Amino acid sequence: MLLAADIGNSQTALGLFRDTRLVHQWRFATESRRTGDELAVLVGGLVQLQGLELAEVQAFALCSVVPRLNREYQAWCLRYLGFEPLVVGPGVKTGMPILTNNPREVGADLIVDAVAAYETYGGPCVVVDFGTATTFGAVSDRGEYLGHAIAPGIQTSMDALAARAAKLGSVELVDPGSVIGKTTVHSMQAGAVYGFAGQVDGLVSRMREELGGAGVAVATGGLAGLIFPHSRALDHLDPDLTLRGLEIIHRLNA
Repeated sequence: MLLAADIGNSQTALGLFRDTRLVHQWRFATESRRTGDELAVLVGGLVQLQGLELAEVQAFALCSVVPRLNREYQAWCLRYLGFEPLVVGPGVKTGMPILTNNPREVGADLIVDAVAAYETYGGPCVVVDFGTATTFGAVSDRGEYLGHAIAPGIQTSMDALAARAAKLGSVELVDPGSVIGKTTVHSMQAGAVYGFAGQVDGLVSRMREELGGAGVAVATGGLAGLIFPHSRALDHLDPDLTLRGLEIIHRLNA
C-alpha cells in the first residue's frame, strides 16, 4: 500500500492507496511543531482504526508547504517504516514541464494538483486549490505547467477582517442563502461566499483567455465545496485531487 500526505499550512490530508485506488483518507489540523514520534502515534492510530497495520505500508509520498514537517515526516518514515519517503520537489519526476521563470520556487502542491488534473481531465486546464491561500494553476493543452495566481485564502481573509475591524467578529463560513445580508453575520458570510465565488469566476475567465479561450476548471482543497456551487466558471469539484497526484508521481518514480 501507498501512504500519501498533502501537508498544507492549515490542514494535512492523508490517503491510503491499494494499487491506484484511494481506499482510506483522513484530514487533520497541521501542527508545525509535531515531532516524528508524535506523527507515529497520530498516523499509526488512524491506520489501525481501519483494521490495518503500518507494516502493510510499502511506500510513502508527500508534498508539503511546511519545511520543518518535511524533516519530521522523513524521520518518522525512516524510523517506523524502514525506508525513505518520496518528497515531491526539485529532482523528482512529475512528467510535467514547468515553464515558469524559476521552476524551483513553484510549490510542490501546485505541481501535484496540476499533474492529477491534466491526467484526469486533460488540458488546457485551470486548478483552483482553496487552502490558506487560494491558488490558480494553469496547464497547457500539451501538459505544461505555465504558471499560477495566488490570492489570500477565504479563512485567511475572514480572520484578517475580524482582527482589523473593531465591530466585526469571526463568523462561521457557511452559505447564508442570499447575497443581500439582513444581519452583520449574514452580510459577512455573503461577502465571503459570493465574493470569493466572483473572484474565482474572474480569475478563471482571464486565465481561459490566456489559454486560448478554453480550459477545464477544477476545484480542490478544504473550502472548495463551499464555493463550488456558487461559481459559474468551475467545472469539477475534486477533493481528492492532490492525493491522486501524489499517487501518480509515486508511480513515475517507482
